[in-house]
Amino acid sequence: MNSENNNNHGVSSPAELRTEIASRTNAHSSQAVTAQSGEDPDGRVSPLSSPFDDLNQKIIRLLQDDGRAAYDIVGQKLGVSGGTIRNRVARMREAGMLRIVAVVDPVAVDYETDAMLGIKTAPGVAPATVARRLDPLAAVVYVMWVSGRFDLLVEVVCDEDAEFANFLNEHIHGHPDVAHVEVMTRIGMFKNQFLLKGHLP
Repeated sequence: MNSENNNNHGVSSPAELRTEIASRTNAHSSQAVTAQSGEDPDGRVSPLSSPFDDLNQKIIRLLQDDGRAAYDIVGQKLGVSGGTIRNRVARMREAGMLRIVAVVDPVAVDYETDAMLGIKTAPGVAPATVARRLDPLAAVVYVMWVSGRFDLLVEVVCDEDAEFANFLNEHIHGHPDVAHVEVMTRIGMFKNQFLLKGHLP
């Protein structure tokens, strides 16, 4: 069986494929997406769309290793049919629990500058306000709202140091919504992955 035809994931990029757990909160209604229950093709009743279901976690772990793996092959490894895998993946994607995307590894690309910015927002400015301003920028690859001395951690990658300097001058320094920024440039990388916690037995 042709594995490409058997896996219509909608991903054509040659970049390394990763499986990413999407937010379980609907951004428009702010209501949590709940797991759906039902019967899969093998007759098993389970929360088909929940990423915390044991079978779903195993599926996710395997797809994290190879996002284009044939459903029949994944099913063989887990002792279920390819139809079960296809159904589970479809349910998780429909519920907004799972996305299969192409992610470029900044370390593999070897950008000249890979830096983490610790940002303290100005008094009265919500972290989400600054996050929304920075999110569309091409150089920004990661934005997280955190506790502690910073409000946001923002990862920025640039082809040249001059490009990074321009980024700081244009989007960070002097902006009224930023009170303080600490720039931490990458020296080395020991671990870089987007994986679900837990291990396959």
